[in-house]
Amino acid sequence: MIRNPILPGFNPDPSICRVGEDYYIATSTFEWYPGVQIHHSRDLVNWTLVRRPLERASQLDMRGEPDSCGIWAPCLSYADGLFWLVYTDVKRYDGNFKDAHNYIVTSPTIEGEWSEPAYVNSSGFDPSLFHDDDGRKWFVNMQWNHRTESYGGSPKTPAFDGILLQEWDPATKSLKGPIRNIFAGTELGLVEGPHLFKRNGWYYLTTAEGGTGYDHAVTMARSRDIAGPYELHPNKYLITSKDHPEAPLQRAGHGQYVETHDGQFYHTHLCGRPLLPHRRCTLGRETALQKCVWKEDGWLYLENGTGVPDVNVAGLNGAQRIEKPRRSGYNFDERTLPMDFQWLRTPQPERIFSVTERPGHLRLFARESIGSWFEQSLVARRQEHHSFRAETVVEFEPDTYQQVAGLTHYYNRFKLHAIAVTLHEKLGRCVTIMTCAGDYPNGRLSFPIEGGVAVPDGRIQLAMEVRDNDLQFFWQAEGMGAWQAIGPVLDAGVISDEGGRGEHGSFTGAFTGMFAFDTSGRAKAADFDWFNYDEL
Repeated sequence: MIRNPILPGFNPDPSICRVGEDYYIATSTFEWYPGVQIHHSRDLVNWTLVRRPLERASQLDMRGEPDSCGIWAPCLSYADGLFWLVYTDVKRYDGNFKDAHNYIVTSPTIEGEWSEPAYVNSSGFDPSLFHDDDGRKWFVNMQWNHRTESYGGSPKTPAFDGILLQEWDPATKSLKGPIRNIFAGTELGLVEGPHLFKRNGWYYLTTAEGGTGYDHAVTMARSRDIAGPYELHPNKYLITSKDHPEAPLQRAGHGQYVETHDGQFYHTHLCGRPLLPHRRCTLGRETALQKCVWKEDGWLYLENGTGVPDVNVAGLNGAQRIEKPRRSGYNFDERTLPMDFQWLRTPQPERIFSVTERPGHLRLFARESIGSWFEQSLVARRQEHHSFRAETVVEFEPDTYQQVAGLTHYYNRFKLHAIAVTLHEKLGRCVTIMTCAGDYPNGRLSFPIEGGVAVPDGRIQLAMEVRDNDLQFFWQAEGMGAWQAIGPVLDAGVISDEGGRGEHGSFTGAFTGMFAFDTSGRAKAADFDWFNYDEL
């Protein structure tokens, strides 16, 4: 039995690809590095993260890109003995422009090294590559119209100016032939996220509409000619929760169709699980999978007979979900960073961390501030549960208040909570709390315990407990007593898409991890011996 979401936590825009009996899903990573998450499964029930292929500066460099920019909506496919990955690198969010550049990389295997990128175009985001049965390849993406009042968190339909189609020539690695606008979407608007597939002589086009909030939907259309005209599905929307606020999976939209090796039919989609009373999705946009059927009219429908997604869905061959351990512990004993962790923007991780310089430790080289868009020393993993506890221990000897290292609950520069070791001119070495609870656009920090609490010499353990909308920090001097709660209960729910600026203002997800900054410019090192993440 499939239990949705199949990829909990920040895993949006799922593109699914089948090769034999192997299934892969690629999801967006936005400003988190390396780019694009690829999960693998053999039964559609249990999924394992196996690769983040965009790992070199020549493939991806996001230094300076604003929050919620970077990698949008990848498309993963397989043809001609190669995996093909299409992706957008978005350089701007606020204002009229997006500056969205589209690329293609390939590899004979998922786990291997991926090619240098081939530049495709910059006319809009959410690109997709379709391999037709006659050998031709077609590139589709939405077209962005900057001549509208569509600013950041207030998207307007005219800016989403239809779905463009053009042929891709793999020999020359370039587009050729006419550019056609093949689909304007429905009255729901904000048409994006196109994917093409072919069945019984029909070209089927699925798109995302309604924005990536509570009006989101998967729209379906078809045509005998790939260039259109496309007729709409009888229900218009294959998957949506927009008219069902009681549904446990909200914000349903943006996904891709797949036919299994044994002739069954599924469709991925992103979703959110809001917490009451504010309906904030603290786990971001997650990936779900729905069972589908083809009916005599030649259209695809959800097997449940509605367009509203289910939490529980039949998998392949009666496969059952393997429950994951409630604790994930990391000791940094390997020579590479554990797969669960990412960092922000930079293709030069050696400047911000090392797991070899001091064996058995994660060493952070403190760089720019915790809200930097350029070079930030923050290594974190996704929040995957509404309630969890994170713990770590830090060795850090600051000699100025400009040097800070600790533990954070992080979304972006405008939405974060942190507990850290620093230096205070009166208290000496201390533990402090800093928070930015959605203060857009200024990103002003507040300090709930003012200067902080003086701490003794030695290693300091830091912890946080998130229980739905509430966050409590803890600390203890290692070997010197029990955990002590510190500071007030903070608003954990603000660390979400809807927090602060509100829906469409940002759309990534919550992370928890270790950070350090040194605004003196001396790159003070902070050592972390271990990190634990426990589902509560």
